Amino acid sequence: MNMKKKFGAYIRELRIKQGLGQRELAKKVGIAASYLNDIEKEKRTAPKINIIKKLSVLLNANNDDLNDLAGISKKSVAPDIGEYIESNPKIISLIRTIKENNLNDNQISDIETSINKNMTKALIIAAGLGSRLKKHTENLPKCMLDFGGKTLLQRQLDVYKKCGVSDISLIRGYKKEKINYKNIKYFDNKDFKKNNVLNSIFYAEKVINGNIIISYSDILFDSVAVKRLLNSDHDISVVVDIDWRGYYVGRKDHPITEAENVIFNSNNEVEKIGKINKGNDDVHGEFIGMIKLTDRGAKIFKQHFHRLKKIYWNKPFQRAKTFQNAYLTDMIQELVDIGIKVHCVIIESGWKEIDTVEDYKKAILGFKRKLTNN
Repeated sequence: MNMKKKFGAYIRELRIKQGLGQRELAKKVGIAASYLNDIEKEKRTAPKINIIKKLSVLLNANNDDLNDLAGISKKSVAPDIGEYIESNPKIISLIRTIKENNLNDNQISDIETSINKNMTKALIIAAGLGSRLKKHTENLPKCMLDFGGKTLLQRQLDVYKKCGVSDISLIRGYKKEKINYKNIKYFDNKDFKKNNVLNSIFYAEKVINGNIIISYSDILFDSVAVKRLLNSDHDISVVVDIDWRGYYVGRKDHPITEAENVIFNSNNEVEKIGKINKGNDDVHGEFIGMIKLTDRGAKIFKQHFHRLKKIYWNKPFQRAKTFQNAYLTDMIQELVDIGIKVHCVIIESGWKEIDTVEDYKKAILGFKRKLTNN
């Protein structure tokens, strides 16, 4: 965000992009049109924080950016930060410590990075029908299937907890009432029959900030994948299994051509991602359905999603027939195509996708063998 912009001019720019008239927007926000006109013409400083929040939602604007510009307009700290300090006066001690020790920009950035890394959240996408599991998902979402005495979702939660990730959100859709674990924030995708993974993610947009892992709900994974992802400092990181081909031997219901494959360069940066395997030996690995965003990465991800949604809604997008049906890999490929770096965190096995009845039976057999050997 260019902080040389002025609050009023930026609001006007966003309003026009949304195709909203001044009177129409003022009415939706609950303010006089003349007041909004004065703000846009910089005759008044930025409004109060409650109005900024409404503008952020109505104009699909980044709330942090609006607050930063509002702070400049008022020649004060950003209103959301002022509000937070008033509600949490103990924070003043931390700010004073930074001041007294005269920390430079790099030292402050290091503190911010450390806090974000230690406070990484997880968002699990669990809205889909799971139709390829047939009778097993007639009455249950696939993440609620039993695997050795625990549901698939419980096993995911156990791994996240083991890795220190306790702030968990989940997007429900199909048979949503069946998923009701405590200490999880739930978001409901009411249009799960009409959309796909990418759009489903944005039903939980309010938690996509800070450091956050976004993962599919139909994967069994061990702690190695999460730990390596947590150690990545890149703004956008995806987990890629380079020991993936063996898993497809004898896998009939989900052939190798349906794998979400990855081709990456010598810097472990994605070049191609998605269902690109046509028997090509140049494919390096398989995307396991897990991505991590830093706070900056989250802003990039959200900004481009909303930009692309306006352009491609009801139109073909990457390999999807329409933007509504896009996969997460379609979004990642688009980011790569416009020059945004996406880093590959490499693993060698340690995970399984549960997409078909065949996958489910093999996984169950694996758990039985493990229990027998123990």
